Amino acid sequence: MRSSRDHGGNLDAAIARWGGTPKDWLDLSTGINPTPYPLPPIPAASWAVLPRKADMVRLSRIAAEAYATPARVIAMNGAQGAIQLVPGLRKPGRAKVLAPTYNEHAAALRAGGWQVDEVGDVAALAGADLAVVVNPNNPDGRRTAPNAMHQLAADVGLLIIDESFADPEPELSFAPQLEGDQIIVLRSFGKFYGLAGLRLGFALANGAVAERLVEMAGPWPVSGPAIDVACHALADHAWREKTKSRLTAAAARLDRLARQAGWDLIGGTPLFRTYATPDAKTTQAALAWQKVWSRVFPYSDTWIRLGLPDQAHWTQLETAIETASFK
Repeated sequence: MRSSRDHGGNLDAAIARWGGTPKDWLDLSTGINPTPYPLPPIPAASWAVLPRKADMVRLSRIAAEAYATPARVIAMNGAQGAIQLVPGLRKPGRAKVLAPTYNEHAAALRAGGWQVDEVGDVAALAGADLAVVVNPNNPDGRRTAPNAMHQLAADVGLLIIDESFADPEPELSFAPQLEGDQIIVLRSFGKFYGLAGLRLGFALANGAVAERLVEMAGPWPVSGPAIDVACHALADHAWREKTKSRLTAAAARLDRLARQAGWDLIGGTPLFRTYATPDAKTTQAALAWQKVWSRVFPYSDTWIRLGLPDQAHWTQLETAIETASFK
């Protein structure tokens, strides 16, 4: 199984084919919280000077508390920034990726000279010089228990656990158990907090691999405004708990709409849902005529993934799904 580097968020392609302007469209092709964290006041100095070491230390401390981890927390230019660095951590060898999943992992490793095999179950990852597990998985929501990660880590050279969608389900996270230098946990800030434009994420690691990541990331991997926003957001426990409940309820609402359309739930997270439809591309086009953009996948003729709308756009989505129903 070899993934192409296609992505959600490609609304320009939808507009080019089906017309309209960005304001006409409901873009559900990504798994980003549609109700973002309210931006706090940003000091003028955050725009005017380079981030200081003390600022980075403050961000790492607050993030470590939010993720309940004893590991070192290294700020990155999004989780994607960390994914781009992973291939350079060791001499290229044999990598295995639990698939299907976010295609940038395999693509970045191949670009870095690694031999990459995409496998369908956790046991098949054993023996790899480097293994990747996305947990919960994008797009099917497959979940791997933290104790299984412990067992897997003993059977691979370096284990990458991508927890970009784990914020609503902290019980899935390996971060609180992260010890030793053979495991790296990746976290996304922008997805759960709805601020993908900040381009902020984290790599959680220990020992020599953490030092190597710091060196590779450079002295200013994130901006001053991103640091200020994230420090407020990650420390806001009340907003986090309220948002987890809201996303869970919205995901259940979307599942009900899908059932009424005759679609079968494949899986997902509180930030996105993936369904089996009679024909994914036909269904995507039917939704697109109603100016709702979704995500389909090159390895499936039936799977379609939808993010969640904000409160103001549920009617548009309900109308589009009713129109796109092929029962």
